[in-house]
Amino acid sequence: MKLIGLVLLHMFDVRENQLLKGVSRSFYISLRLLPDPMRRAANLGYLLARTSDTIADTDTAPIHVRRECLSELSKCIGGLSKFSNWPNSMVDAVGDSRERHLLDQTYLVLLELKKIPESEALLIRELLETIISGQELDLIRFGHTSFENPVALLSAAELEDYTWRVAGCVGEFWTKLGFLTLGKRFSDFPENELIERGIAYGKSLQLVNILRDLAEDLAVGRCYLPVKHLDNTAELLAIYAIWLAKAEDGLADGEFYADQLKSRFLRVASVLPASLARKTLEPMRGQTWSGLQQRIKISRIAVYDSLIKAFFRTPKNH
Repeated sequence: MKLIGLVLLHMFDVRENQLLKGVSRSFYISLRLLPDPMRRAANLGYLLARTSDTIADTDTAPIHVRRECLSELSKCIGGLSKFSNWPNSMVDAVGDSRERHLLDQTYLVLLELKKIPESEALLIRELLETIISGQELDLIRFGHTSFENPVALLSAAELEDYTWRVAGCVGEFWTKLGFLTLGKRFSDFPENELIERGIAYGKSLQLVNILRDLAEDLAVGRCYLPVKHLDNTAELLAIYAIWLAKAEDGLADGEFYADQLKSRFLRVASVLPASLARKTLEPMRGQTWSGLQQRIKISRIAVYDSLIKAFFRTPKNH
C-alpha cells in the first residue's frame, strides 16, 4: 500500500508540473526553484489561485455563474463543501485549453490540499480567501461595464486595497510559508518587516499588470486607476505616470526582499518576477496614449536572460 501511495504521489507531481507549466511560463520557473519544504504548498496555492483567476476572468461566462463558482471554490478550499463538477456554462466558456484542463483538475488539487500539513494548508486557505474576495469585488464593480459605460476606481485607497487582495497577500503568504517550513534557513531578517516588503512587492507586480493592460481594460469599460474623466487622455497619462513610479518603488522592495533570503535558489525565485516586471516597464515609460495601446509581451529569450542574470546577481545586503 505504501508503494502504491508513492506511485500515486509521483503521478500527481508529474501532472502538477504539467499544470503549472501550462498556465504560467515565468512563475513556473520560480516555483521550480523553491526548496522542497516550500514547494508543495506554494504549488498548490498557485494552482488554486490560477483556478479562481480563470473563473473570474472568463468574460464569456455569465457573471452570476462566475460568482457562484468562486463562492463554491472558496467553500471547498475551506472544507465547508465537497467539490463535484463545474457547471457546463463555466467550463464551455473557457477558450484556452490549458485553463480548461486546469479546471478539470480542480478535484485533484483540492485532494492534495488535504494531504499537506495543516499549518501549511491554513496559509493557503487564508491566501485564497483574500484573493477570491478581490475577484468577487472585481465582478461587482466591473461586471456590467462596457466601452460606452466605463467605470473607474474611485480613489487611491481602492486601488491599494485591490492590489493587496489579489497580489500583496501573495507576498505575505510566500514569507510566512518560508519561515514556517525553513525557519532560519529562510532569512535572518525580522519576519514582520519582511512581510511588509513582500506585500509591497506583490502589489507592485499587480500594478505593472494594471498599467500594461490600461488601454485593453478601457476598451471594455474597466479602469483600475482612480481617474475622474476617462475620456481625458492627458489626465489618464498623468495618473498613469504617478502609479508607474509607485510600481517601480515596489519592485525595489522586492529586490531588497530577495537579498535578505539565505539560499541562492530562493533569491533567484523571489527576484525573477521583479526582473521581468522591470523589462515590462522599460518600454512603458514616457509613452503616448497610442503607444500604450500596443500590447507588451516579454519574449522567452528575455525570460531566460533574466533568469541567468538573477543567478549571478550579487545580493546588496548580504
